[in-house]
Amino acid sequence: MLKNSLERTEAWKTIFIFLALVVALTSPFHYAIVKLYPSRIYAGAIMWCPAIAAYITLKIKGRKISSLHWNWGDWKYIRLSYLIPASYGVITYVLIWIFGLGNLANKEAITEWGAELGLFGIGTLNPTSITIIAIILLGTVEVIRASATTLGEEIGWRGFFIHELRKVLSFTGVSICSGVVWAAWHWPLLVYYSNNVLLEFITFFIVIISMSFIMAYYTFKSKSLWPAVLFHAVSNVYIQKIMPPLTMKIEGTEHWLGENGIMFAIVTCVFGIYYWRKGIKEKL
Repeated sequence: MLKNSLERTEAWKTIFIFLALVVALTSPFHYAIVKLYPSRIYAGAIMWCPAIAAYITLKIKGRKISSLHWNWGDWKYIRLSYLIPASYGVITYVLIWIFGLGNLANKEAITEWGAELGLFGIGTLNPTSITIIAIILLGTVEVIRASATTLGEEIGWRGFFIHELRKVLSFTGVSICSGVVWAAWHWPLLVYYSNNVLLEFITFFIVIISMSFIMAYYTFKSKSLWPAVLFHAVSNVYIQKIMPPLTMKIEGTEHWLGENGIMFAIVTCVFGIYYWRKGIKEKL
């Protein structure tokens, strides 16, 4: 953290410029999705707005793009940045199955899932084989594809933003502040798609702030933005693409399922608290 008040003031100015640019760049796409036409093209464009905002901010401040922590870092943190979000995604749905908030998908549902994924010879495969192949494909190919869009976000949030925040805030402050901003940045779309705005406001902010503690930890430990890119992609794939198709919804328990569900908020919060304590103990 910076000691000099002038340096702190300069850091806050840089943060303000970046956030103002994020809002300015993102707002037209939010409007396009909410008021005009909900398209994946707009969603993909939105995810690159933080990166563009970071590039412009660096240009304004006379700094190089190479300062965005492009180095790969230790493979240890890359591996953990896959395993941790995959683990909390699986744990979330295992708890849902255990507590009867959703059931394991039946043979017909799994066969339909495989057909949607375009698995060849689907009629000759049993549900177990379909599930294994689908998880392997989604957990590798789809994660790589998802990383192309999460890269845009993470260049901005973890490649630039949290390092500026670190100049003026503690590890706890960085994680909370970046989490609140990151969650608020999603909010216009959540309001548009939400069935229960208040509940999903609470659960989503818990999830994103909890993830921010974990991602800040691995970013600072690795001195690289790539663990965050992978972490973000894996989290999205497991909680959006892999686990939901394996679960049959039960009427009355909808609010426990999904990326804005209560169970996911509980599980990620536990993980977040662990990494919050870990980060403080290691004096990040």
